[in-house]
Formats: sequence, structure tokens, C-alpha cells
Amino acid sequence: MANIKSQKKRVITNEKRYRRNRAVKSSVKTAIKKVYAAIDANDAETARQAALAASKELDKAAAKGIIHKRQAANRKSGIMKAANKVG
Repeated sequence: MANIKSQKKRVITNEKRYRRNRAVKSSVKTAIKKVYAAIDANDAETARQAALAASKELDKAAAKGIIHKRQAANRKSGIMKAANKVG
């Protein structure tokens, strides 16, 4: 670890950000998995609700700068297409 005070602070803030980012990414992945689980179960209504919830998680992650806004848009598009195909 560095001897410089500002660098010590930087290490601490980087660790906080890392932990927050990992938590948010994990929740996004879980939300997306729920969509695909509902699709595999052929449950249209649950898939749609899960897709909307996942979209919200993706929007939050993009707003915080954890994932890029276009990446969020692409993922939302993919899960909504998949959810809408379930009959």
C-alpha cells in the first residue's frame, strides 16, 4: 500500500465502488436469469413481469454508470423480445 495519504483514500474509495458495482451487476444478472427461467417454464405472464423488473434494474445500473446506457438498452431489447415470444 502507498505511503501517500491521498492514495490511501483512493484505495478505500476504489474498494467501496468495486463492492457496490459487483452487487449491482449481480442483481442485474439475477433479474435476467429470472426472465429466462420463466421463459423456459413457458409462463408468459411471469416472464413479462420479470422482464419489466429486469429492465428497471438495467436502467438503474446504467444511471449509476455501472454499465453503459447502450449496453443496458441492448440487454433490455433482448429480454423483451424473448419474453414476448412466449405464448
